[in-house]
Amino acid sequence: MATTLHPPVLHTPAATAARHPVDYVWAVARIAIGWIFLWAFLDKTFGWGFATPANKAWIAGGSPTTGFLKGTGDNALGGFFSALAGQAWVDWLFMLGLLGIGAALVLGVGTRIAAVAGPLMLALMWAAELPLANNPFMDEHIVYAVVLVGLAMANAGATLGLGNLEIVKRNPYLR
Repeated sequence: MATTLHPPVLHTPAATAARHPVDYVWAVARIAIGWIFLWAFLDKTFGWGFATPANKAWIAGGSPTTGFLKGTGDNALGGFFSALAGQAWVDWLFMLGLLGIGAALVLGVGTRIAAVAGPLMLALMWAAELPLANNPFMDEHIVYAVVLVGLAMANAGATLGLGNLEIVKRNPYLR
């Protein structure tokens, strides 16, 4: 009985595979949500007058967490979150989170890290607002968190992002 030799099956890495329309949808969603985080960082840092007036900007000595967290006083966990308002370490963690998550998503590098850090940050913001005014449990924080996990699972940084860089391909934690 003769044995037929078959050439080895070569699998194309996801990063170099042909793109499908859904890849672009995930990429645009990644950039859009990244911009939400990045814009929040920029507006709170420089006080460009959208959500943060110039006199309350972080660089002008304002606290990026005070307004939101002080407003949670009457909520279910308001006492806990109000106590965190304006503390320097909370401000720094919050702002570094906004910057890191936003930059990772916009650039398409570190999407997996953003898919862990982002939902954590969003869950804390969601918890600070409990009980929700318009729905028993669902709001945009939960929706964004689910989308962030989907972005990482879809390897959304490889389309319209820097996820195809050789260093990212060699280091999965950068995807």
